[in-house]
Amino acid sequence: MNITKKQSTFLIITGAILPLLCLVHLFSGQINVEFQDFIDSLFNYNTQNTNQKIVRELRMPRMVMALIAGAGLSLSGLLMQTLFNNPLAGPYVLGINSGSSLFVAFSIMTGIPLLSSGLGIIPSALIGAFVFGVIILFFSAFVKSHVSLLLIGLMLGSFTTALVFILQSVSSSEELKSFAMWAMGSLQKTELSQLPIIVLLFTLGIIGSLLLIKPLNTLVIGEDEAILLGINYKAVRLFIVSITALLTGLITALCGPIAFVGLAVPNLVRILIKTQNHFTLIFASVFIGGAFILICDILIQLLENTIHIPINALTSLIGAPFVVLIVLKRLA
Repeated sequence: MNITKKQSTFLIITGAILPLLCLVHLFSGQINVEFQDFIDSLFNYNTQNTNQKIVRELRMPRMVMALIAGAGLSLSGLLMQTLFNNPLAGPYVLGINSGSSLFVAFSIMTGIPLLSSGLGIIPSALIGAFVFGVIILFFSAFVKSHVSLLLIGLMLGSFTTALVFILQSVSSSEELKSFAMWAMGSLQKTELSQLPIIVLLFTLGIIGSLLLIKPLNTLVIGEDEAILLGINYKAVRLFIVSITALLTGLITALCGPIAFVGLAVPNLVRILIKTQNHFTLIFASVFIGGAFILICDILIQLLENTIHIPINALTSLIGAPFVVLIVLKRLA
């Protein structure tokens, strides 16, 4: 696990930038709060103090969710791209996000008891992400062309969209409104009481990824070569899909479907630090992904009085042109 001085410097700088962005994010809202309000909200919380309540109940959960959303989706994209040896793979393109969205739609617009719990729609999103991840794995066993696999992922997305439309056509106006608000994407839905379980699940995803560093580094040279080197490919790919489903399902449930982060950020990381060492790639993707969503949400808050931009729209506006550049570069 050799890391060059350049890579170490990159990780230190990006890691140091994250806390600064978190502070900027905390104080970017339309209502001005003092730094002392932030300190008091942590160590001397007064429920009667409006500023402390804003920081503790609204801004801190939003900031943590922005960090987790960016980091988790970027890590999921990195894992998918390594597993399928394709820079255009990702939870959104391969339909894993679509699986979460479909099961969330069922949960919101039908209220199926099986998918309802004290955790809200989180179990629905996790199950949907895992089911569609397994479906993609099934097709990957028969389809060797990366382009064909991406097309299958897109078709799965179209299929789930059709099912969601059918659900919408038979749903009540309240259910439609609830699903539409969720589908627009937002970092404001997370409550402080949910943060412990969210952070725990996210941490499990990070730990699981770090345990896969050696297999991931081996998969870079190809599936057949990895098997020859003693890698249990079936177990590794199931583990990768499970981690991706965990992170993608969690984030999709809480924030809605956020596009292009899992596709664009890992590619950007590989451009910035030319390495196949997944120890470096994992941390760089987590740091840059978290920073990216924090910056996007800071912009959203600064423009709030002028225009309300859903987080999914902003990430698409920034991420889509970057992905097009990647495609053109590969074709050149």
